[in-house]
Amino acid sequence: MNELARHLKDDGLEITANSLHPGAIATNLFRHYSFISGVFGLLGKYIIKNVHQGAATTCYVALHPQVRGMSGRYFADSNTAEPNSQANDPEMARKLWDYSLNLVN
Repeated sequence: MNELARHLKDDGLEITANSLHPGAIATNLFRHYSFISGVFGLLGKYIIKNVHQGAATTCYVALHPQVRGMSGRYFADSNTAEPNSQANDPEMARKLWDYSLNLVN
């Protein structure tokens, strides 16, 4: 369970907090870099999602009834997924939480 989800639950709030990876998405971010644009153009149709496909996981996590009540989860390709092992480290989560609080206070 991620740190934000834990804090929300501990505070008795019925708010969910999840994270996701939308995948590599074909956008025009590199339109001014012809080499990168060319490489993505060649490979993109095979390994890069279009904008609608890239938005699918975000929409799924935000709107799908199956996700209602789930919190502290990681999603990829519209499914729960296993995050990097560091994401499950409670000590690292606490340090990131404390660091984030210092940034916004």
